[in-house]
Amino acid sequence: MNAKLDRPTSDQPTTSRREVLRRGASATAAIAATVGANQMVHTHAASSDPNRKIKIGIVGAGGRGTGAVNDSFSINDNIELVTIADLDQGNAERLRKGMTRRHGDKINVADDRIHSGLDGYKAVLEDPEVEVVFLTTSPAFRPFHIAEAVAAGKHVFAEKPSCVDPAGYRICVAAHEEAKKNGTAIVTGTQYRRQSNYMEAVQRIHDGEIGDVIGMTSRYCSQGIWYKNRAEGVSDTQYQLNNWMHFIWLSGDQIAEQAVHNIDLMNWVMQGPPVSAYGSGGRFTRPDDSEMWDSMSIDYMYADERPVSFMCRQIPGSTAENGSTVRGTKGFAVIGAGSSGSTFLDRSGKETLKLEGSIADAYRQEHKDLIDSIRTGEPIVELLETANSSLTAVMGRMAAYTGKKVTWDFVANESELDLFPKDLQWDGSRPEPSFAIPGKTKLI
Repeated sequence: MNAKLDRPTSDQPTTSRREVLRRGASATAAIAATVGANQMVHTHAASSDPNRKIKIGIVGAGGRGTGAVNDSFSINDNIELVTIADLDQGNAERLRKGMTRRHGDKINVADDRIHSGLDGYKAVLEDPEVEVVFLTTSPAFRPFHIAEAVAAGKHVFAEKPSCVDPAGYRICVAAHEEAKKNGTAIVTGTQYRRQSNYMEAVQRIHDGEIGDVIGMTSRYCSQGIWYKNRAEGVSDTQYQLNNWMHFIWLSGDQIAEQAVHNIDLMNWVMQGPPVSAYGSGGRFTRPDDSEMWDSMSIDYMYADERPVSFMCRQIPGSTAENGSTVRGTKGFAVIGAGSSGSTFLDRSGKETLKLEGSIADAYRQEHKDLIDSIRTGEPIVELLETANSSLTAVMGRMAAYTGKKVTWDFVANESELDLFPKDLQWDGSRPEPSFAIPGKTKLI
């Protein structure tokens, strides 16, 4: 987003929507009643024509949204972008211009199908021509955007993480079940699950190549993250939305927004979420009004007493490391980030196998799989696994922030933590930024 956010479509608070969505299992049913059956576009008749042009709308036209459009339109034929929504009118217009330059006649967005402001997404979901919607805003909005998209009968590509708190997790669980019932696809931005070296490495681990898995280490350590200074004349809400990474209700901190890729691999290898989390961390280099920590270390315990040591940080000048090592009774698997590949070793440290893979190919493959599943009438619905990984990240953050041991049962079923503002208004004020202090921050 740019520092100046243009043309909000509504100054009304989002309280009523969040109150509906927070009701857990009844969330999508309530939304469906609100949206109305006349807006359902995913019908049997539409699905039966595999050669039809699939029309796409996008909500969130920043860097990740632009990347998603480019990836999908680079690998899929007979698709068309027809509508765009973003908080910032300028972002939407730039996406249209840039993608028209790259993809020509696959971009057909008229001026009146560019929407802005907090409620701009609704126009995309209400558009009867849109069959697939890309949801690529900052993470805070993801749960109810997904739930409303599913209720509107849209197929979904949703970026990670799918939630930043337990309240959002429960919305996602309900939306996953609703999507399975009404036949709408949900593919998520966990591209490693479609990267060849990751897929083969995990399959070999599950097949016993390194013996029984006894533990794992994972690191997502980098040297910094962007920060945007406050422009003159903007409200607290506008500033936080523009500088969203640094406010926990919007991003979930690094562990949820960025490091969820590694946490998703941990759950994938371990074949489910952890039992508990215990951790620590702190902040040393963040700007004064940033709520983020800049380092976090979590000990996760998985079923059968299998520990996973996880660390993430963003500290300028520090040594970067990003990857995971799986330890087994017969050997090790080192799975690197990006396109660095996977290496298997025996117990003596001798390399036994090297697997190559391209992250750029994986980014595109997730979009091909989505469109292919729609055309074949066998929609992929994978939100639950990404929601589980997102909540695993949230569980680690909660453990570090509070200094308490946190269990999966607590965060999934008991926690009342709901970070989304109850009175969010475009021109509204927000509480003074603050950051967590273990021993003082309460486990909710």
